[in-house]
Amino acid sequence: MADMTQTTEGAPTEAPAPDKSGMEIVDIFKILPHRYPFLLIDRVIELVRMKSIVAVKNVTITEPFFQGHFPDRPIMPGVLIVEAIAQAGGLLLLTEVPNRDEMLMVFTGIEKARFRRPVVPGDQLRIEVVVKAWRVTAARLEGKAYVDGKVAAEATVTCRLVPRNMGAGAAEEAGE
Repeated sequence: MADMTQTTEGAPTEAPAPDKSGMEIVDIFKILPHRYPFLLIDRVIELVRMKSIVAVKNVTITEPFFQGHFPDRPIMPGVLIVEAIAQAGGLLLLTEVPNRDEMLMVFTGIEKARFRRPVVPGDQLRIEVVVKAWRVTAARLEGKAYVDGKVAAEATVTCRLVPRNMGAGAAEEAGE
C-alpha cells in the first residue's frame, strides 16, 4: 500500500518515493559547488524529494585536516561533520532549484549541535538529513551522522538560498 500524505487542499496524494539509485560523485559535482578538499559528501544512498537524504562520507587518513587535528591522534573536527550534514541538506534542497547554477545555499544557523563520539580515519559517516521546514529561499534541517550505526554527531542547521553574484555586504545579511 502506498504511503499517503495530505496536501493543503485536503486531498490525499502519494508520498514521494525514495530514489534508490542515489547519486555518485559526478552527479554530486553537478549540484554542489564544493570541491576537494572541502566537498564532504562521497555518495548519496537515498533521496526522497523535498523530505530527506542519506549520504556517505568515507573518512581517510589523507584528509588534509588530519595533519593538524591531531597528528598523534587524528580526529575529524566536529565542525566539519556539521558541514557534511549541511552539504547533504544542500544537495537535497538544490535538486529542487532550477537555476541552481546561479544560486548558493549558505548557513544561517547551527543549533543543538552535539558530538557523541570521535570520527577517525577508516570510519564511514552515514549522514541522514530530514527537512523540518522549507520555504522558497530558506530551510531548517535536522541531521545526524552515524558511524557503525551509532550517532557520532547531530545538529539542526538553517540555511538560505542566495544569488552567487551577490556582494560581500549581502552575504553578511544572509548570515554567512
